[in-house]
Amino acid sequence: MFLTETHLHTKEGSACASASGAEQAEQYKGLGYDTIIITDHFVNGNTAVDRSRPWEEQMDMYCLGFEHAKERGGELGLNVLFGIEFSWGTSDFLIYGLDKQWLKDNPDMLGISVHELCDRVHESGGIVVQAHPFRQADYIRDIRLLPYHCDGVEVYNAGNRDPVSDSRAMWYADQFGFVKTAGSDCHHVVDGGRFYGVETEFEIKTIDDYITAVKQDRIAGLRHMNG
Repeated sequence: MFLTETHLHTKEGSACASASGAEQAEQYKGLGYDTIIITDHFVNGNTAVDRSRPWEEQMDMYCLGFEHAKERGGELGLNVLFGIEFSWGTSDFLIYGLDKQWLKDNPDMLGISVHELCDRVHESGGIVVQAHPFRQADYIRDIRLLPYHCDGVEVYNAGNRDPVSDSRAMWYADQFGFVKTAGSDCHHVVDGGRFYGVETEFEIKTIDDYITAVKQDRIAGLRHMNG
């Protein structure tokens, strides 16, 4: 089996993270992962990007964590792929299949509805997975779901403090027949932390490989582990 982290952050892109992209690559290589997908908070969320800059400069800054992780991952033999964590109010969605050029070419993406954004992602061959849909936290005022615009549900998230958040996500995925994923939502270099991920029978070398795993329901297992 091959192990992939589907949800993690870097300090270059996410204001709430302390680990650099290179440090995340080193951490996950040491934990035995084959692939990691960088999903920094987008510029409408808890971003480290200076939003006073022109859009294209913002996108260059946003992708730095991924680029640093990819460079270090290449040295270590770790696959490093690009994703996005996009916020809709206090709900978050993991987007896979876009790249920096796509972001630069869509400067109006924050001015359209989340439904239209999901449509654009799908038209571009990407997928949308709702992250921790039932997380309980003081900053979350309501629960918003997109059952007709998502391709999967993150049913295990290591950042959830209460197990009921995961059990409700599992129920939601079962109700709508969603593919189930798991992610660590890791922001820091930690010893003995909780690390989650998805297992596949084939190595996830490109983001298209991961999209295939979700679209064709080829995720063989969900991993829970302590670092």
